[in-house]
Amino acid sequence: MPFSIVRNDIARVHADVLVNAANSHLAAGSGVCGALFAGAGHADMQRACDEIGFCPTGSAATTPGFKLPCRWVVHAVGPIWQGGGHDEEQLLRSCYRSVFAEVERLGAHSVAYPLISSGIYGYPVAEALRVAREETEAFLERAEDVDVTLVVFDRSTIALGAEGLDGLRSYIDDTYVERSPFARRRMQRAGACAPGAAAPSWHCPVCGMLNTADARFCVDCGTPAPDTEGEVLSPLLGVPLPANQAFCAEAAAPSPEPGSMFDGDLIEAIEHLDAPFSTALLALIDARGMTDAEVYKRANISRQLFSKIRSNPGYRPTKPTAVALGLALGLDYDELQGLLARAGLTLSRSSTFDVIVEYFVANGEYNIFRINEALFAYDQPLLGSS
Repeated sequence: MPFSIVRNDIARVHADVLVNAANSHLAAGSGVCGALFAGAGHADMQRACDEIGFCPTGSAATTPGFKLPCRWVVHAVGPIWQGGGHDEEQLLRSCYRSVFAEVERLGAHSVAYPLISSGIYGYPVAEALRVAREETEAFLERAEDVDVTLVVFDRSTIALGAEGLDGLRSYIDDTYVERSPFARRRMQRAGACAPGAAAPSWHCPVCGMLNTADARFCVDCGTPAPDTEGEVLSPLLGVPLPANQAFCAEAAAPSPEPGSMFDGDLIEAIEHLDAPFSTALLALIDARGMTDAEVYKRANISRQLFSKIRSNPGYRPTKPTAVALGLALGLDYDELQGLLARAGLTLSRSSTFDVIVEYFVANGEYNIFRINEALFAYDQPLLGSS
């Protein structure tokens, strides 16, 4: 896929281009630099670097990969952190732009880079990650057929730098406390909520969980709340479901709130009530007034994969791919559930991956790169994977 994050020794990663976090003299160093010199063959790499000579901060130079699993090594010289008042951000951005310019000049189809300047150069990890993310996004806007990989040696690097993880940790903790059978039994025994909260008012038709009146979904299994008549409605067909059935037998989709994108005009645009995932997806793209390129770039999937989805009405996406496409369209939680149902998929609160997605959707955050940073920090599949 176009952008991914992996935990690995960069000297072991297979790509057309491996990026070295270099110094201005292109001399062997420690960390990433030392690993790449060792993997290439120290003498060969140093000889090639000596032929280039000095490389200014914010720029990059290319050598062969020698014994490394790559064709080329691009040596990128990032800035040393000096408190932020010495043009460090502009120099770091220039560094990444120089790397990507080399990738384009070489005609490479894949590039793997470390988080430049975040090691012994002392650049704050959160800021270094933000710059890397933004420059990579900008690059992929014009070079959509290049696979880009951020390589970290320690998963905690992303955990330290990813935005919004404090709120996410609390959200995940709260979700799993709510799902605890002990918490559920306490709630059911009490028959009431904490002071100031809505009184319990509906039982889940699937698991029997007693939920509060303001709960849109069962806190135990994720089943949508019944309507005011006590019925669960199919979002795709608009028909009542039996009290013990959370998903429509015909459409296999959970019920959204009234006014969802899957009500009214849009469902008519889809034309066929049993439309498969790809048909529903294309109808949603048209309804949003978006182009294919906008969608697959925002979804972090390749043009080739999107072409397969477009040309194959029976295409069954993986869950990360289906979720990524829904987020690229800016769907809210209910709309996303409706789209996933077309592929026989759903989001629930029993999966860390699903809870992370729910958190970002609830907060109106649809940037796949940022969401993938959080997923990576929790050792979950990344969005856009085929």
